[in-house]
Amino acid sequence: MKRLPPLIKWSGSKQSQAIFIASCAPNNFNTYYEPFLGGGAVVGILQPRKAVCSDINNPLIALWKLIKEKPGLVVKNYGENWNELQKEGYKFFYKARDRFNHGESPHDLLFLSRTCVNGLIRYNQQGKFNNSLHYTRKGIHPDRFAKIATDWNQRIKNCVFLTTDYRKATKNARRDDFIYLDPPYFNTRGRYFGTINFEEFLNYLSGLNDKGIKFALSYDGMRADKNYIVEIPKTLYKRHLLVPFGNSTFKKVQDRKVEKVYESLYLNF
Repeated sequence: MKRLPPLIKWSGSKQSQAIFIASCAPNNFNTYYEPFLGGGAVVGILQPRKAVCSDINNPLIALWKLIKEKPGLVVKNYGENWNELQKEGYKFFYKARDRFNHGESPHDLLFLSRTCVNGLIRYNQQGKFNNSLHYTRKGIHPDRFAKIATDWNQRIKNCVFLTTDYRKATKNARRDDFIYLDPPYFNTRGRYFGTINFEEFLNYLSGLNDKGIKFALSYDGMRADKNYIVEIPKTLYKRHLLVPFGNSTFKKVQDRKVEKVYESLYLNF
């Protein structure tokens, strides 16, 4: 398996862990489900023969559909936005941010993710994108992005993309399918797009076990000497792995300290 450059920068992306997570997938499965798609790092590595990928973020899913169906249009729009940023500087970034908050264009979402501070997709309590321009970075060059978009287009040809919640997205899953789950952390409380009810989610996992459906769950973890591991009932999984996630982005931004981060991977098989 070869590491794949991200199509879109996404908070909580499993870019650095995707190869390891993909290596933990069952040797054989029918349909692959990823109901918290985000940056799609794992599906990009797995390249399943049949997949259902979803998220509740509508412009994000719209972007994935465009990459699958009209990658040239995505590349063209990104190039135009990138060139305007080089001409107008910060004024264009905030113009694009305002435009996105009013129209939720997938093209604007892509551009913002590539030019905002550390690529952190953040929303305020009103659901508006609120991260700032990363002044020391110009964003990925359009020529390089075009190559990435072409690569992703080839990797997601067998994917169906849906804008819906995780329960509806996986309602047709069966015993011979595999689900990868990467939900928003319970303690982030809406700083990023979307939250889930923790108890309802645990009941959902229990239901997957009852149906004999294999799943892998990325959740909680550790940072330096701080333990953020949540009490996932041991009856819901068979293996709990701590996977290196890299360094804390927030610490690097706030006080330049480097702290190693590990995330949990729970497997029910």
